[in-house]
Amino acid sequence: MNDVDATLAALADPTRRKVIDLLRDRPRAAGELAQAVQMSAPALSRHLRVLRAGGLVRAETGGEDARLRVYTLCPEPFTALQAWLDQVQAFWAEQLGSFKNHVERGR
Repeated sequence: MNDVDATLAALADPTRRKVIDLLRDRPRAAGELAQAVQMSAPALSRHLRVLRAGGLVRAETGGEDARLRVYTLCPEPFTALQAWLDQVQAFWAEQLGSFKNHVERGR
């Protein structure tokens, strides 16, 4: 699986997308994320594991309490996804431009 595939797979679930949206504002503790998405900590832990495996988020221990994990976004997967989307958009813009020229020549 390439990087874009891993990113899309991680973002396929609405709960994980909600976590990403929450982390866009600021880093958050796992418990705060669980409360925000109205999910138990163990259930959210599975989603966070997928996001970490996809490289979309990273966890750091929160100071004195080694059990506290604070999650932040990793920009690299989103940059790679945006580059791929830009390529797809450029392809379709070229295709539509060619079609427009074809139609106009036929008039």
